[in-house]
Amino acid sequence: MVAPMVWGILLIIAGVLAVLMPEIAALATTLVFAWLLILGGVSEIAYSVHTRKEIGFGWKLASGIVTLLLGIAIVLFPLAGVASLGLLVGSFLLVGGVARTVLAVHSRGRRGWGWILFDGLLSIVLAVLIAIGWPRSSVPVIGVLSGLWLLTTGIWRIVYRHRPVQVKPSLA
Repeated sequence: MVAPMVWGILLIIAGVLAVLMPEIAALATTLVFAWLLILGGVSEIAYSVHTRKEIGFGWKLASGIVTLLLGIAIVLFPLAGVASLGLLVGSFLLVGGVARTVLAVHSRGRRGWGWILFDGLLSIVLAVLIAIGWPRSSVPVIGVLSGLWLLTTGIWRIVYRHRPVQVKPSLA
């Protein structure tokens, strides 16, 4: 029971530091992402070689090589990686915002549709702000988002308790 509490506190401290130093957080996030791509690329290549007699060997191998090279490129040019991640986040916000706005319009009149509309429009505004300031906006976007994620993850690890739910017997 102590380990989740300690882990949560460490995550909160890391989250606060990331929000206070978004440049370092953005660089660290980008490098973690790059090493995950490298690991994924090596795994894809190994899998394609292992299954080389199956259909699609060339495509699996090409996918692994591209993933590996992308990871290596980000390790070698991390600032370009930060900018790319910022653009990717902005793109996801834009596409998701448009989809939620359309969903809200189609759900008009239902309970909670205004929250969907608010979420969609807020996502679109954030995407536009990222695009206007890109690539400079990538550092604070990636750094602060990473910090907020660390903070919320730390908080739920502290608050969440691993206890079974007590179910009261029904009279039925």
